[in-house]
Amino acid sequence: MTVANQEDVSVQPHNVLKLKYFDYVEIYVGNPVQAAHYYQTAFGFTPIAYAGLETKVRDKASYVLQQGDIRLVLTGAFDADSPISEHVKIHGDSVKDIAFEVEDATAVYEAAIKHGARSVLEPTVFEGQKGRVIKATIAAYGDTVHSFVQRNEYSGVFFPGYHRHTSPLKTESTGLTEIDHVAVGIEPGQLDHWVEFYKNILSFHEMHEEMISTEHSAMNSKVVEDSSHRIKFPLTEPIPSTRKSQIDEYLDYHNGSGTQHIAFLCDDIVASVRNMQERGIRFLRTPGSYYDMLEERVGALDPELMANIRDLCILVDRDDWGSLMQIFTKPVQSRPTMFMELIQRNGARGFGAGNIKALFQAVEREQELRGTM
Repeated sequence: MTVANQEDVSVQPHNVLKLKYFDYVEIYVGNPVQAAHYYQTAFGFTPIAYAGLETKVRDKASYVLQQGDIRLVLTGAFDADSPISEHVKIHGDSVKDIAFEVEDATAVYEAAIKHGARSVLEPTVFEGQKGRVIKATIAAYGDTVHSFVQRNEYSGVFFPGYHRHTSPLKTESTGLTEIDHVAVGIEPGQLDHWVEFYKNILSFHEMHEEMISTEHSAMNSKVVEDSSHRIKFPLTEPIPSTRKSQIDEYLDYHNGSGTQHIAFLCDDIVASVRNMQERGIRFLRTPGSYYDMLEERVGALDPELMANIRDLCILVDRDDWGSLMQIFTKPVQSRPTMFMELIQRNGARGFGAGNIKALFQAVEREQELRGTM
């Protein structure tokens, strides 16, 4: 296996846009009621808002769930001919909108358009009894969009038009605190284009790149992040190989570029993984040989921690700034497309480069079971 690394590969952008953080991630789904129940019971999200027929919305239903600073919007259509239904038909349950909270939605939108972004929604005011929200949207990779959301004049729940929503099911958090990064699968030959998109239009900079190859497959990956270092997008494209890589498989079943996984930050990954396993979440398995050599690579570990991570198949890595622990779920829908990552950072700034071989071997074992290599 070959991994070529390069850190901080570009200078800071000249036109820094003020993005605060991820505002929400909207996932288009076939059945939002069932999806909301799944993310509540399995991942520990709490329902906070709803829009649908009962709130005089006639074309779709949306459930908003939150845990820590993570907000998910699960949306499904009533009309089989709607763009939402078409999205689900093509991609399966899939991320549609990765939204950012901003101080001035109009200014950020206009700057993005000036630098070449394609408009999806011009700045629009949504008003209600608790104030107003301004939202604007641009196109991104595949059928994904980025919305800019301005909330400084709103005190209600999520958006005007949404009603507060609670569930009779008691929700217990699984310890997820915020979105660490959003990983994207890019069609072959398009990686540099989308890196430049984030650099030129959203003022991100390129912080890391890798060329990854195994015995059977290869991929190129680059990571872009905003000036605050809180919003990160690893972008990966496949390289022609003897067999299909995990990115090839994702692109085949997703029918184009899209969000491959969302990484959730947590403070105690051992507790979070145990909690989720008890709720039915299935994680990728790591061979025992990985742990036999682990301390030679990352240094001595507490014996109890070592026993826990071996038992739970948690991966560990270290860089110049510290260490991290991470684990990946199996796909969270029937198509082998989107999955989730749990990550605990103890100073580390990277994405687990030392774990790539173990991750790829685990994914390739799953691909062999599915017959998709």
